[in-house]
Parts: sequence; structure tokens; C-alpha cells
Amino acid sequence: MLIALALLMLGGLAAAMAPRVLARASWPDREPVLALWVWQCVVASVLLCCVLAMALSGAVAWDGVRGHLFAPAPAAVLDAYALGPDDGRWWAAALAALLAAGGMWTAVMFALQVRAARAARRARRARLRERAPFLPGEAASDSGPGTEGRLIVLESDRPDAWLLTDGAERRLVITTAALRRLRGKQLDAVLAHEDGHARARHHWLVHCAGALAEGFPRVPVFAAFRNEVHRLVELAADDAASRRFGRLTTALALVGLNEDRGVFATPAHRDQLPQRVHRLLSPGGRLTPSRRLRMTAIAALVPAIPLLLAFAPGLSALGGG
Repeated sequence: MLIALALLMLGGLAAAMAPRVLARASWPDREPVLALWVWQCVVASVLLCCVLAMALSGAVAWDGVRGHLFAPAPAAVLDAYALGPDDGRWWAAALAALLAAGGMWTAVMFALQVRAARAARRARRARLRERAPFLPGEAASDSGPGTEGRLIVLESDRPDAWLLTDGAERRLVITTAALRRLRGKQLDAVLAHEDGHARARHHWLVHCAGALAEGFPRVPVFAAFRNEVHRLVELAADDAASRRFGRLTTALALVGLNEDRGVFATPAHRDQLPQRVHRLLSPGGRLTPSRRLRMTAIAALVPAIPLLLAFAPGLSALGGG
């Protein structure tokens, strides 16, 4: 049971320290993809600590759980974990039940996030079809090959642009006001920005971050994870567009679309528009490939720490035997 408590302490330490360390660093703005990977590793380590603590405390509390987890283990491993027949304590069962309830609550919140996103997407498609109905004969060919990347133009005085996704199908919806403002390759930069979101599956990352933040609003690391995900995915999509069409073109597209109102993202993201434009026009020095590789490897090892802590008694017992 001490190992389960140690895992919870390790998860709490990671949840408390990681957001502060990342908030003080300057490299996430220059390397948003790497920063997203680091954040995912931190959150994965916190969740893994909870899962392992739940499993070990359940093994202490119930013989059935102990038999499933340690069925192939020799007696030395059971002794190393101090899993005797008299160790079924009520507080171990309470801790396991509490952590299991937390896991179920996380799954429910994620399902609600996905359901709400699908409902919003269906509503957007319905509104789009009202404003841009199919032409005669268009509906039959609309679902065939080659529809990915199709451009739909809506008559509107408000500059707006978004990517409507439905499985593998991607359509850039843009208004006539936005077309009047965009020049040259700026329209291609808008498409590349939104396509960068779709290719990287940023919507799934946003759903996961939102589910954790809404399910556990009093856990600061999950709120920070959600806020940073919303910010970093926009920076990553900006980089995807700038690599293809240049930083200046992408910055001008951002300014053109957001001159009157923000359209690339939600109102919370529009507050970050000046920073995004400044970042594109004045890029800082990027990490060297070797340092980027080292940081990626270090971040990938972070979720391994809870595993090493949980398996240490069993490994020691096997080595000693």
C-alpha cells in the first residue's frame, strides 16, 4: 500500500511542478509540436500514477484483483509487495474505489465532449447546407473521391473561414468578405492552417484536454493542459502553413481574416492573435535538431517513472531470488 501512496505523491508532484516549469520556459512558443508532446507526457504520467495506484490498492483490498494481477508472479514478488491474506484493509478498498470512480468520470466527460462536438458539427453542416444547397446532380458526386479539400464559398459581409471535417472529407468554407481581403497565396495559407489541424488530429487532443479540465476543475495541471493545448495547436497550425507559404503570407492571412473580428478560433484565442502575428513576423531561434531530439527522448521517459516505481519491488525480488 505504501507503493500506491508513493505513486499518488509522485503524480501530485508532477501535477504541481510541471505547469510551473513549462510556464517559465520560452522554447514552447518556438517549438509548439514538441511542447504538445511534453504536455501529453506529463499528463500521461499523472494519469498512469493514478491507474497504477488503483491497481495496487485494489490488489491489497481484494483477493480477486490480487489473483489477476499477480497470478504468474512467484511468492517472492508477493512478499516484496507485502500482499498477504490479511492485508485487505478498508482504506485500500476505499482508495481503489475512489480512483476507479475518477477513471469512470473521465470516460464519461470524454464521451460528453465528443458527443457535443459531433452535435455542433452536424449543426454547422445543416446551417451550411441551408446557405449553400446542393446544385442539381451535385449530391451524388459530393461523397465520391476527390472531395477532400473542396472549397465552399458563402456570401457574407463577415470575413470567416473554417474547415468542415467529416471522416476523411475536408472542406474549407470561406466567405466572400474573406476572399476579398485575402491576396495571392493567403487563401492557400488559410487552407494549410486548417489542414494542419486536421492532419495532426488536434480535435482529439482538444477533446481529451477539455474532458480532464471539466471533469476535474480543481486540478490545476488539467486546466493548464487545456489552455496550453488550445494555444499550442494554433501555433503548430501556423507553422504548418508558414512552412508551405512563408511566415509573411501566413501573418497577412491572419491579419486579413481578423481585421474586424477573430475567425481562426474561439474568442479566447482571438486574444492571442497579436502574439501569433508577432511570432510569425519575428521568429525566434529554434532548437537545434540534436537538442530537440534529446528533449523528446526525455519527455518520452517521463511516463516510465511511475512504471519503474510500481515494478521496483517485484524486480528487486526477482533479482534477489
